[in-house]
Amino acid sequence: MAWPRVRLVVTADDFGYCPRRDEGIVEAFLAGAVTSVSLLVNGATAESAAELARRHRIPTGLHANLSEGRPVGPARHGASSLLSPEGFFLGKMRFREAVAAKDVALSQVREELEAQLSRFQELLGRKPTHVDGHQHVHVLPGWWRGLAEALQAHGVRFTRLPLERGLGDCTWLEAPARAFACAVERDARAAVGPFSRSGLRWTDAFVGLSTCGRHMSAHRVSGALARALEGTHTGHPLTAELMAHPGYPSVPPAGGCGEGPDAFSCSWERLHELRVLTEPTLQTRLAQDGVQLCALHDLESKRPGEATLATFLESSQP
Repeated sequence: MAWPRVRLVVTADDFGYCPRRDEGIVEAFLAGAVTSVSLLVNGATAESAAELARRHRIPTGLHANLSEGRPVGPARHGASSLLSPEGFFLGKMRFREAVAAKDVALSQVREELEAQLSRFQELLGRKPTHVDGHQHVHVLPGWWRGLAEALQAHGVRFTRLPLERGLGDCTWLEAPARAFACAVERDARAAVGPFSRSGLRWTDAFVGLSTCGRHMSAHRVSGALARALEGTHTGHPLTAELMAHPGYPSVPPAGGCGEGPDAFSCSWERLHELRVLTEPTLQTRLAQDGVQLCALHDLESKRPGEATLATFLESSQP
């Protein structure tokens, strides 16, 4: 299927996690397969990753992290609702459970986000091109307003809306992975209105939850884009984001955000994504589908997110 004038941002998450992750991400960027990166400012190699971004002029955003490793804000000096007794963030699922139980102080969330935005500015000498969330924490209910206010205060307009169509039909995903992806999609759907009213912007479509790690292939990326763009209506060229996690496997104890690398980072799945992204098959298929790769700053003159919002409002009608 060919779409007219689709512009695709390919974002590599977890930049700054470890030397081998960063090596793979830069390799993918220089090959033209990745067009944007999201930096973990509490990652083990955040400083060297920032230097790589400056050297190679890589469009870089903030990968806001509230779930893995140690904080960079005031919480690191004492007790906080964001942290375990050991001083680490609560983890991917425990953080979500704490938010749902209202055990997390939103003021502390805002404080940590502000600290990470400031740290990004220190490392790069400029504001981030965008802010998204490590493990999608930025779309969790309850702190949309605080997120929007923090981004506006730092002059950031773009975020990620991980609203991917058809996840329930992705039978290749293991049950826990599919359940998590569907939960993220529900959170993202609920965030459309608040994000829009706050003036935040995002691409018209998003893919990546169904193509993560071992599940990535040229066929699945193309199929996910087809599902994401089906029925979208907009007066401008369509825009989309592919979330990716390329890189070479981490070698413990190097890497991580204060606790060492996790199992996914040490596995072959990151390398698999790197190979899929950089091999000619995917690029050829995207070109045949009428997809042009671009960076977020190439979309500044557009109004991304309108198609997502229009589709959401249409589907919300009784």
